Amino acid sequence: MASFRCALALLYLLIGAPLRAGDVALTFDDLPTYGRFRTVAEAQRLTGGLLDGLRRNRLPAIGFDNEKQLEGPDKAARIALLTRWLDAGMQIGNHGYAHLSLDRTPLDRYVADTARGETITRPLLAAHGETERWFRYPYLESGNSLAVRRAFEAWLTAHGYRVAPVTMENADWEFADVYDDALGRGDQAAASRARDQYLEFTAAAVAWYRKASVALFGREIRFVFLLHASQLNADSMDAIAAILANNHLKPVRLETAMRDPVYRIRDDYGGPDGDEWLSRWSFTFHKDLPFESFPAVPAGIDATEKALTR
Repeated sequence: MASFRCALALLYLLIGAPLRAGDVALTFDDLPTYGRFRTVAEAQRLTGGLLDGLRRNRLPAIGFDNEKQLEGPDKAARIALLTRWLDAGMQIGNHGYAHLSLDRTPLDRYVADTARGETITRPLLAAHGETERWFRYPYLESGNSLAVRRAFEAWLTAHGYRVAPVTMENADWEFADVYDDALGRGDQAAASRARDQYLEFTAAAVAWYRKASVALFGREIRFVFLLHASQLNADSMDAIAAILANNHLKPVRLETAMRDPVYRIRDDYGGPDGDEWLSRWSFTFHKDLPFESFPAVPAGIDATEKALTR
């Protein structure tokens, strides 16, 4: 109860806080590449396309990698994909070695997996004058209880990490699976339909999060946008940049977005669902968000994605 009162007091302090609105940090999970296992040539094309789109639109970004993806006979070539991110001026954070869920993994094993996930990345960052300081929960699942979450986050703090939250997302992984499948079958028409539906959904989702932020805090916060390092996003960066511009959102580095004082709020969420942080704060404040107006993933996309991953 005391923690709730403190959080509520901070909430009211933040309402109407004199901060510049309109900032968003772009974050990409599952580096080097999201989705089906790709050949090195495919991964190189995807990485090049994604980075070209980011640079062309002057979008700073951070990617969260799973070092397990680097294993195999072509390991050096896969590590080079991460180097390309850093050479392009982007950042990299830890997404766990094997993309495990803390909901389904004992704490000690999860800690070991997180530590293993910096084996290659930390030296790469050091060579670029950077340190590894951001962690993103796979699936956004932070443990089945608040005690487990607090214990793991104490380990993160002791090892120089900060959790990268999510305050905007667009279910891009669902669309990406369908898009990859269509491309793999050579069905360009189906791929184009999936991409068009994705961009329509993204525009609606971005607008919803802006309104939900106002509903919860009385203003637009600096958002942290969850995306994935997918072929779909590589082929959509110009359109995504246009959606952000149409919503008057300026892309900034993650640490800039995290200067918003809302990210100092210690939420009390500890449960089995991988919720983003607006939902977590809603839980903490016992204040509902307007989920009845959240856009629905098209039924065809949802059904196809479930069939592909069954």
